[in-house]
Amino acid sequence: MSDTVDFSAVNRAALANFSAIVTRWLPGGRFAGHEYSARNPKRNDRNEGSFMINTRTGAWSDFATGDKGGDPVSLAAYLFGMNQPDAARKMAVMLGLEAGK
Repeated sequence: MSDTVDFSAVNRAALANFSAIVTRWLPGGRFAGHEYSARNPKRNDRNEGSFMINTRTGAWSDFATGDKGGDPVSLAAYLFGMNQPDAARKMAVMLGLEAGK
């Protein structure tokens, strides 16, 4: 796998099926149009509501903490505690854009 990753290509590929991705990463949430609300696994949420993801654009925000990002790669980095280049590489493999090592 290359050391460089095309963030735009990874984000485009993720957005093509982002609804399925976010429900896999954050099960038990709810859709309201293109917005997905879920419990934030990074904090002790009991109910969904303050953690919102736009499945059309990839923008996301936790309105309770102020954490936010603008694309699927930044969401993966946030949820899985990694930097964005590593998150993009792992997503590229998940999406079939690159072969894993």
